[in-house]
Amino acid sequence: MPTTPEVDAWFAAYDHPAKDAMLRVRQIILADDRMTETIKWKSPTFMYGGNMASFNPRTKAHVSLMFHTGVSIPGSHPRLEGGGDTARYMKFTDLDDVESAREEIEAVVRAWCESR
Repeated sequence: MPTTPEVDAWFAAYDHPAKDAMLRVRQIILADDRMTETIKWKSPTFMYGGNMASFNPRTKAHVSLMFHTGVSIPGSHPRLEGGGDTARYMKFTDLDDVESAREEIEAVVRAWCESR
């Protein structure tokens, strides 16, 4: 899993009650070697052929991962929430919740990459 020093430093300085869950989401996304990461909008952002998703660092009650153009991700992904014209979200309460969603996160990443 290739990480970047910039995002490593962001996580080292970031305080969140579910930081371990965020780090696990990061590992799952970056396990696909097509994905890269950077800091955009003061948050870790995952990319392949454009911006796929960013964490919302201000949400403390859960982990919130915003898929910038989530409506365009092909396939059925029940954990993608939202009814707007563009963005979709995945929310995770803790590390166990992330683990239970691992296959769907991987499926969303694959669908994103294959559609680019």
